[in-house]
Amino acid sequence: MKSYFVLILAFFCNAGYANVCSSLGCPTGAPDSNDLLERSIYTISNNQQTKFADWAAYKVTTQTIDGPSRSRSWRSDPDLKREYTLETADYNDAHALIRTDRGHQVPLASVSNTADWRSTNYLSNITPQSSNLNQGPWVRLESAVRVLARSGESVYVVTGPLYESFFASLPGADESHTIPSGYFKIVATINQAGYVRASAYVMEQNSARADDYCSKEVTIDNVESRSGLNIFPEMTGSKEYAVETRLGGLSSQLGC
Repeated sequence: MKSYFVLILAFFCNAGYANVCSSLGCPTGAPDSNDLLERSIYTISNNQQTKFADWAAYKVTTQTIDGPSRSRSWRSDPDLKREYTLETADYNDAHALIRTDRGHQVPLASVSNTADWRSTNYLSNITPQSSNLNQGPWVRLESAVRVLARSGESVYVVTGPLYESFFASLPGADESHTIPSGYFKIVATINQAGYVRASAYVMEQNSARADDYCSKEVTIDNVESRSGLNIFPEMTGSKEYAVETRLGGLSSQLGC
């Protein structure tokens, strides 16, 4: 599995695509049946059973943000078989009945200045996210990531769902699916000497709109144990222990 990821990433880098995964690698540990979708602005691992991505990796820089206002025109992912993803109609009445938004895993605002921004509106990059979470602490953390990028940092982000309890089902869906009970987001920077700073956050679907994302920080080890993923597979040894077991790596840079 690891060599497969390396080959895929090498191909896209040689083809002129930005490496959205850091030098620490894309996450591993998702089911072998997942569909790996590598695009110029993100990589996602789509789960054929849940119908949502187990993880999404993207890079935020001064060049990717602050584009013009972009539309949210939802559509099924053209690179996935219909039985492995949802359709726009599956979200009918979701906001009214279960109080969810179409929540981007890779936020449109973080890549709005790129040519491929439209691909963030593919439903493979969307999950039914609680409106209070999506419009509250989650979006404030995404905004903090963009503030950090405006300082000149290249910011690497890995985000994804957690399935630890039942939340709801889409009332209009005619395909089987599993809505996440919460989400993780890991934010990292790497300087020229290879020094890594990272902070991880977990937010539940029942989060209040006024919640402070800073209070949601956990270790990367915590995320890995709950998601079953190895977030940075190329990071090993003492560096892995130092980065993945500590809190506060990027807290102050993210406004905490």
